[in-house]
Amino acid sequence: MPGRLEGKVAIITGGATGIGEAVAHKFATEGAKVLVAGLPSDPVGDVVDTLRYHRRTAEAFTGDLSREEDAKACVAKAVDAFGRLDILINNAGVFPEIAECQDFSIENFDYIVRNNIRSAFLMTRFALPHLQRTRGVVISTGSEAGQMGEPTAAPYGGSKAFLHAFMRGVAYEQGKYGVRATCVCPGPIDTAWTHKETGPMDAKMEKQTLAGTVLGRRGTPEEMANVFAFLASDEASYVTGALWYADGGTTIAKGGPGEMAQDFVKEQPQLTLDLKHSHDGLKHKPVENRVH
Repeated sequence: MPGRLEGKVAIITGGATGIGEAVAHKFATEGAKVLVAGLPSDPVGDVVDTLRYHRRTAEAFTGDLSREEDAKACVAKAVDAFGRLDILINNAGVFPEIAECQDFSIENFDYIVRNNIRSAFLMTRFALPHLQRTRGVVISTGSEAGQMGEPTAAPYGGSKAFLHAFMRGVAYEQGKYGVRATCVCPGPIDTAWTHKETGPMDAKMEKQTLAGTVLGRRGTPEEMANVFAFLASDEASYVTGALWYADGGTTIAKGGPGEMAQDFVKEQPQLTLDLKHSHDGLKHKPVENRVH
C-alpha cells in the first residue's frame, strides 16, 4: 500500500539529529524522496546511509543554510536530484544559552537570528518557485515558546514567534498558488536540548519544564514526525496558516500538572523508526559559535 507521501520530494533542514532525523525517517517510510540537510559537522551522511540501508531514497546536503549561496544550493540539489520539490521542512534551529535577558550574550542572540530566522527565510524564499509548481507545502518547526515566551531564553522564544507569524504570512500570500504553510509547535522533546547533561538547561529548569506539561513527560522525536507527516500529506489539504501545538499540553498547563501525572501516563511510546541521533543536536555546533 503506498505511503501518504508517495512520489513527494522533501527537504528537511536540521535533518540529521533530534526531530529532524525522525522527520527524515518518517517521510521516507511514507514514500517520500528526502534531502537531508545539515551542517558539515552533523551526522548527515550517517542518516542518509541508514535510510538507504532501509531501501529509502535519500540524498545529503551539508552547508550553512543561513548563507544565501548554501540555501540556494540546497534547494537546487533537491530539484536536480529528484526533478521536483513538494515539501520544505524548516527544522534547523539552535537553543544555545540559558540566561536572563540582561545577561544573554549578544553573540548567541545573533547566532539564534541566523539559524532560527534567517535560514528559514532563505530556504522558503528559494523553495517557493518550485513549490508553486507542485502546489506544495512549507512546514516550520515553531514552539510553544513562540506562544508563551521562554523565560531565561527570551530570544529563543522570540525567534519561534517570528516563525509562527512568518508561516501565517506565507500561507496567506501563497494560497493563491496552491501552496500551504504551517508550523508544528513542539513542547519539550527528548533531544539534547532538554537534558541538563547535554543542553543548556540546568536541573531546576529541566524539572520545571517537565512539570509544566499535562502529560508529565518529554515528547519523542517520532511523535513530532508523525505530526509533520500528516501536515505534509494530502490528508491535510485544507490546513494552512495553522499553528499545530504538539506540546504535551504545555500551553494549557497551570501549576505544574506534570507532577500529578500517573506513571503510565509518563511512559514514552515505543520507538518504531531507526533513529540514532536524537540526542546529538548540540554536539555539532560550530566551534566559533560555542559559548565560553
